[in-house]
Amino acid sequence: MSIHHPVDLLRFNTCGSVDDGKSTLIGRLLYDSKSLMEDQIEALERSADITGGGQINLANLTDGLRAEREQGITIDVAYRYFATPRRKFIIADTPGHVQYTRNMVTGASSSNLSVVLVDARLGLIEQSRRHTCIASLLRIPHLVVAVNKMDLVGWSEDRFLEIRDQFETFLPRLNIRDVKFIPVSALNGDNVVDPSQKAPWYSGPTLLHHIEDVHIGSDWNLDDFRLPVQWVNRPNNPQNPSLHDFRGFSGQIAGGIVRVGQPVMVLPSGFASTVKEIWTLDGQLQEAFSPQSITLVLNHDIDVSRGDVFVDPEDLPGVSCDLHAKVCWMHSRPLQSGKKYFLKHMTQTVQAVVTSIEHRINITTLDQEDKVPELAMNDIGEIRLRTSKPIVFDGYATNRLTGSFILIEPGTNATAGAGMLHPPTELAKPEYKDFAI
Repeated sequence: MSIHHPVDLLRFNTCGSVDDGKSTLIGRLLYDSKSLMEDQIEALERSADITGGGQINLANLTDGLRAEREQGITIDVAYRYFATPRRKFIIADTPGHVQYTRNMVTGASSSNLSVVLVDARLGLIEQSRRHTCIASLLRIPHLVVAVNKMDLVGWSEDRFLEIRDQFETFLPRLNIRDVKFIPVSALNGDNVVDPSQKAPWYSGPTLLHHIEDVHIGSDWNLDDFRLPVQWVNRPNNPQNPSLHDFRGFSGQIAGGIVRVGQPVMVLPSGFASTVKEIWTLDGQLQEAFSPQSITLVLNHDIDVSRGDVFVDPEDLPGVSCDLHAKVCWMHSRPLQSGKKYFLKHMTQTVQAVVTSIEHRINITTLDQEDKVPELAMNDIGEIRLRTSKPIVFDGYATNRLTGSFILIEPGTNATAGAGMLHPPTELAKPEYKDFAI
């Protein structure tokens, strides 16, 4: 009799400068871990004469756009999925060009781990610093610096240590608690899936071994209970007496743990109750935790709607219409004070107006540039917003789910910016609930 162990999911992205080998690394990871279907391998072999000079071009596994293949660069984010017996993976291959910074932010925003590729010949360059800084701003907990193309520097241990020292001069300024350096050759497969015999001086794990083993259980906030309501679940099934009067509140737990019998409060109204039942697709639970999707049934019939948030009454978040946030601007039309947008935060969308631009962040140095009139596409800066309804939120550093939002341009519905909220200045006061711009 076999015992089933749940396999967890790791999301990671690759980033770095142009031609550092990000797409090739992912292709090698999929190819050597035998995660490709036969038809994918056949398609690679068919395209070899066109784009690979007669050799299989592993970058074509992720570079699917014609422009990407013609130029040999990555333009848009490509997602790939694979699994080993120990873990499931979602990979985001992100572009290296400065003008595609917004695409890199998109791919990295939900990652547990970021792989920064560095060309062993070039060492630490501006784009490597930029992407490492963005990973820090996005609070990605784990970082792997993959020193690629080691075969072109003769697998020199001195060169590897020199690049590691370059990184370690500026890593203390960043808020990344787990950093791993791995020498690799993506083209030849050294230290990607299988250990390389060409670097006897390196005794650490391969890239696959590291991402299989890295501990991500503590990446989720399991202290502050937050459940944004996505759907009020009313089956109204007359054939089933237990479902005839069923009223539950469905959503994905954004933080913390919830148990049967636990007191909960719904914000922004402030109504309180206790948990009667916790349901999932597989049946009832006595407790659930982030990031599970559940349906909560309460002991009292209180008014709850989509967009409301269940919280622990002893551990309140902030609730405010005045927000202070870092924002990555993604639209060709610049962000300016006074402009109105739709702000989507967890399960609700409200109107918002930009009240001020505090400063722009120089991503290369992390210095602040004050008195800027606007934020252009790919800029990252700090702004203040006022919303038409109060937002229930935590600081992004505390909870990446309850502390993030996107700005949507009215009329076109284009995603204009992605934001990371600063911690609330005061905790929720449920009696304050009527606001307008």
